[in-house]
Amino acid sequence: MRVSLHRRIAAPIAIATIVGLALVGCAEESGTDSGSTEGQTVKISGGITGTEADALNKSFDAFTKDTGIKVEYTGDKSFEGNIVTKVTGGSAPDIAIVPQPGLLKTLVETGEVKEAAEETSANVDKNWSPDWKKYGTFDGKFYAAPMLASIKGYVWYSPAQFKEWGVTVPTTWDETLALTKTIQEKTGTAPWCAGFASDAASGWPGTDWIEDLVLRQSGPDVYDSWVAGDTKFTDPDIKKAFDSVGEILLNPAYVNAGYGDVKSINSTAFGDVAAKVADGSCALTHQASFLSSNFLDVKTAAGTTPTVAPDGDVYGFVLPGIEAGSANIEVGGEFVTPFTDSEAVKKVTAYMATPEFADARVSLGGVISANLNADPSKASSPLLQDAMKLLQDPNTTVRFDGSDLMPSTVGAGSFWKGMVSWIDGKDTDTVLSDIQAGYEN
Repeated sequence: MRVSLHRRIAAPIAIATIVGLALVGCAEESGTDSGSTEGQTVKISGGITGTEADALNKSFDAFTKDTGIKVEYTGDKSFEGNIVTKVTGGSAPDIAIVPQPGLLKTLVETGEVKEAAEETSANVDKNWSPDWKKYGTFDGKFYAAPMLASIKGYVWYSPAQFKEWGVTVPTTWDETLALTKTIQEKTGTAPWCAGFASDAASGWPGTDWIEDLVLRQSGPDVYDSWVAGDTKFTDPDIKKAFDSVGEILLNPAYVNAGYGDVKSINSTAFGDVAAKVADGSCALTHQASFLSSNFLDVKTAAGTTPTVAPDGDVYGFVLPGIEAGSANIEVGGEFVTPFTDSEAVKKVTAYMATPEFADARVSLGGVISANLNADPSKASSPLLQDAMKLLQDPNTTVRFDGSDLMPSTVGAGSFWKGMVSWIDGKDTDTVLSDIQAGYEN
């Protein structure tokens, strides 16, 4: 079933005061003692790689110490393209971390995904706003708990360069275009860098651009209708978003700073743009809050790890709306999807829905959580702390990533491929028709 996209995060914020009780509670509720799973190993697979994968493994240190259950996470850059084949071929992991509800639905339809354990469901009810649970629920059955979250549509920049150029953070889309023009004129180089390369998932960073513009230009109702499949890609509202994004991404004077021409966007890995922003060769890049983790692996022109702060080496602002003060934001997240129902797996999935897990992972840097009882102060930069507070604010209205909610043949298929073709020079009308054809597959 298609979940509701119109959501308002409305649960109250409460910081957990008794650390560790959640783990004890999980063991008690499952009806087994903590020793019954001692020494067992739970294998997790997902698309998270590199230092983020290392941090995810480290997030289970306290859990392993308390329960004796060892957790082994393995990242696969081609996860989205491989997981369905692995599951249908009998090679499913114990748990998969699935980044798209559309892909999650496809996996549920294989019949191999297990329903979430009772303690996992209870932890989600306690710690997450109701709509996050809806994203993991199909035909009235709850399968997959949320894990981490990200706010899409940040624009990353150098505060020092802005000061040098005498420019300020824009408050509208028109001001964003004016800022771009000003930087280009002052520097004589392209202001923006972008990367769409992501192995089997190449093209997805472009979908975030389009989703941001649909939400900002045409509003939440059109966005919801589009994601539900009622408003087609060939609709004028969607073409308008492509045309607006094209003012930047298809303009050779504006991209691709540090890499080459417009087409180099498709050969540039999405995370690599962090290095160009950090060393000053790229003034602006559009990417989610999770780009913070990529800055941990790069160096500034001075050879130091960049600080992410309003007066630091890099910082970010949410891509503004058509009018100043627009409050619509787009988010993404991952879902903890079990393929076995052993007691050890149940305990792991239950733990991953707690503020203790969220705090453990967030404190290691580069990510945020929408867990309402997690501690924002543990986030690794002022930007991420503010992002968590924004997600926990009951007055924040958001939409989940549109392509992640579309059927996988579109959201993780024709839409991704269409963005690559568009950057390669295929005309917009043909691209829109090609993407829409994904609904027929």
